[in-house]
Amino acid sequence: MTTYSNTQKWTLLTTIMASSLVFIDGSALNVALPALQKEMELTGTQLLWVINGYALFLSALLMVGGALGDLYGRNRIFLIGLVLFSLSSLVCGLSQNAHQLLVARGFQGVGGALLTPGSLSILSAHFDNENRGKAIGLWSTFSALMGIIGPILGGWLAGMGYWRVIFFLNIPLSIFVFFGVFTKVPESKNEEAQQLDGLGALLVTLGLAGVTYGFTESSDLGFHHPLIFGSVSFGIITLFAFAYSQKTVKYPMMPLSLFQSKTFTGANLMTLFLYTAMSGAMFFVPLNLIQIQGYSEVNTGLSMLPIIICIASISPLMGKYIDKNGYQLPLIVGPMIVAVGYFTFTLIGITDGPSTYWTTFLIPFLLIGIGMGIAVAPLTTAVMGSVNEANIGIASGINNTVARVASVLAIALLGAFALFSFKGEVKEKVMALNIENNVQELLIEEADNFTAATPPSNLSTEIIEETAFIYKNAFVVAFDGVVMIAMILAILSGVVSFLMIKD
Repeated sequence: MTTYSNTQKWTLLTTIMASSLVFIDGSALNVALPALQKEMELTGTQLLWVINGYALFLSALLMVGGALGDLYGRNRIFLIGLVLFSLSSLVCGLSQNAHQLLVARGFQGVGGALLTPGSLSILSAHFDNENRGKAIGLWSTFSALMGIIGPILGGWLAGMGYWRVIFFLNIPLSIFVFFGVFTKVPESKNEEAQQLDGLGALLVTLGLAGVTYGFTESSDLGFHHPLIFGSVSFGIITLFAFAYSQKTVKYPMMPLSLFQSKTFTGANLMTLFLYTAMSGAMFFVPLNLIQIQGYSEVNTGLSMLPIIICIASISPLMGKYIDKNGYQLPLIVGPMIVAVGYFTFTLIGITDGPSTYWTTFLIPFLLIGIGMGIAVAPLTTAVMGSVNEANIGIASGINNTVARVASVLAIALLGAFALFSFKGEVKEKVMALNIENNVQELLIEEADNFTAATPPSNLSTEIIEETAFIYKNAFVVAFDGVVMIAMILAILSGVVSFLMIKD
């Protein structure tokens, strides 16, 4: 039995709790989105920003947070991030309108970017090679458990009308972690760390912001609008400038030499495709279950558990498998099973509610969970095994950033697609109704509210019922389009593995 020192015990406890903050905040909030949208009266576009405002800054600054910790002290940067994360969580919980909430979510993302990389760095610094694997295993296990608890907690709180408590819970946890790290965990830094790549950090942040803003707002303004076209163009050009800068700066944030490895490049492409599919599809699933299928928030959280349970139970088994047989085959088979799971969503349509769960939504959830469980551990192993030991930290940081960027792009791109599809379907069906033009315009404008769209109460019962069905059916059409795109991305990730990743 492994015996840990007092410092190691506190390091484990505080880093696990810190990562739990981020995991609970993400998984719990997704299930609470419909309740949040209703109370805050968010439009469909604002709903996308609730997730992307946080994810944008988290993904863009993740590698910056790790580099700052190496340079100036991991505990110091970690604690700064923790304070910022907890204060912005408090503002999120107290927000009275959409603008306050969205600004606070952005600051929460900055705090998370400083906090997240420090969690594993501090853990690694206080465990030697012999015990580090076990410690990271414990950290990963408890993080997975938080992923399981999050949807249930979010559903339970949202069902009682207390979605704000999701943010308030971060405060006491943050206070405990702060004093634990400050008083019990010694400071550490990378003595060989070099100068921060400030230019790279600025360019990647501006580039992602331009692309994200353009695609997210496109459903309101249209792609032809100069602001949207200019924003997306600026973002793409700036991202190309970032890639070029990494060839010229002395201490690049993302050394392009790592991409000379075909396996490293393939593994990161796989991560981009697979996690874009996962983040995009799973953003819309709670909206579908609660707003369209009639599930309660608690039932929604419970219904999604098969995904997390499958990933948590299959991943350790895959670790043993790849030690003996290599990682290419699971990276082909896993994504293909995931793709079948996304396709089965399109066979469901509008159901009779939770009573049909076992023959409808359970099937895609199981397939996605099994497929991701097969793929996750081999994908991480492929990334780590494709670089030399000196570059493992940078390689891990790049891969984590790619996964976060995938989440941002998924919500921006697939969110814009879903809103376009939803509004287009509503417009087509409403225009076919035999009602006055001004009423048609009101019903079409209501589509801006996406799943919260409801026909005016002063209409006839027949028109209200017919329009309510149009809104529901329009969402199902949009949802089916999203999961079909997710299916294609999952298949592409398997093809990339076949062509580029070698054991």
